[in-house]
Amino acid sequence: MIPPVLALAGVLALLAGWGIMRSLGPRVRVGRILASTPIVPVADAVAQADRPRYLGVRGRIDAEDEFQDADHRPLVYRRTRLEAQTRPGRWVALEDHAERVPFEIHEGLDAIGVNVDALGDGVVVVARESVGTAADVPDRVPADLPPDTPVRLRVEQLSSVEHAIVLGVPVSRPDGSVALGPGLGRPLVVTTLEPREAIRIVGGGRRGRTLVAVAALTAGAALVVLGLAWAIVATLTAFVDPPVLLAATPDPTAVAGGDPRSPGQGPGLVGDPVFAVAVVLAIAVATVAVTLAWVRLTRGAADDRRRDRT
Repeated sequence: MIPPVLALAGVLALLAGWGIMRSLGPRVRVGRILASTPIVPVADAVAQADRPRYLGVRGRIDAEDEFQDADHRPLVYRRTRLEAQTRPGRWVALEDHAERVPFEIHEGLDAIGVNVDALGDGVVVVARESVGTAADVPDRVPADLPPDTPVRLRVEQLSSVEHAIVLGVPVSRPDGSVALGPGLGRPLVVTTLEPREAIRIVGGGRRGRTLVAVAALTAGAALVVLGLAWAIVATLTAFVDPPVLLAATPDPTAVAGGDPRSPGQGPGLVGDPVFAVAVVLAIAVATVAVTLAWVRLTRGAADDRRRDRT
């Protein structure tokens, strides 16, 4: 009974960790992508157009039709959100407006476009923020919102005078150019920060919950692997050294119909070895799957440690 209990506990821990990570929102996933995606030269990204590969480039933002903000900075993207805090730690968007123009990432003489229509939660910058209450902006909040409800105005923008890291899948456009966009189940990510700083931004204020989620995922994976390994060892031990079974009496009993150890078909193999082998193979496949998932989850942290050593 111990291996099934361990495996069940591991599955429950994995589900709990997954649920906590989901509750943190899509920005936490952006942090994991930033930590694990390789950065390549712009020329290499262009050369890999239409290949199913998610990669990153680094370079200067450039555009032909910038627009200016209140401080006359040339912008290529600006997202303005008015949010209300309905309960501690939860902000609900009341307004969400985005302005964008086509832009490219330049590295020397090489350039690659960005699918600006796909920009959203993948933009990671230092947001400009103003905090107040609903009473400060009565014309922009619902009438039933209490006047003392905390509200904030967040502005995220990209300027053509900045350098950026863009993560996505390179895809050819009808005009022959190449642009990075979402793909392979991952969003388009743009940040003007270094990866470490960007990861801190997306995880800001939720470090405790993130650590709990990571601990639950780690413990769950360990329990599942331990339970499956225990079951494999027990199964192999039963085949190599089966238990000794004593007969009820020392005298043989004649039974009509053939070998009593087979389903009435005469002498044959004892039990059902094919089913036992299938169970062992299924356990092995499950162990490999869990191990690969764990490696994928921890690859970002390992890359960080390697970068620290270099």
